[in-house]
Amino acid sequence: MSSIFTKIINREIPAYIIYEDDYVVSFLDISPLEYGHCLVVPKVEIDYIFDLEQESYAYLFATVKKIAAVLQKNVPCLRVGLAVVGLEVPHAHIHLVPLHNLGSIDFKKNRAQVTVEAFEGLSKIMKMDLEAL
Repeated sequence: MSSIFTKIINREIPAYIIYEDDYVVSFLDISPLEYGHCLVVPKVEIDYIFDLEQESYAYLFATVKKIAAVLQKNVPCLRVGLAVVGLEVPHAHIHLVPLHNLGSIDFKKNRAQVTVEAFEGLSKIMKMDLEAL
């Protein structure tokens, strides 16, 4: 059975995609912890991130570094936090969350309310910045 991330990759459901290449896709989290929270997902459907082959794992984290830099450029924050939880969706993925304090990356807190216009605006500018790299 395809994960929700595979459905996003296959364009079966919509997402605010900010980056995509042959191996990785990144999109804004539709239920963000903080404005700008995004996910970076390998296209190969593997449940556990540490089951990725070494080359894919290294490529994923190199891509995460690029996306984090663009995220920090476009969303005011102290820094960008990274979380690999892997329990909520059976498809390896990395959360990138703009940090304002330690509570910014608390998955039990109320989620940020983001308008469609804000999602569209941020995804557009981040996509342009990532394409320029």
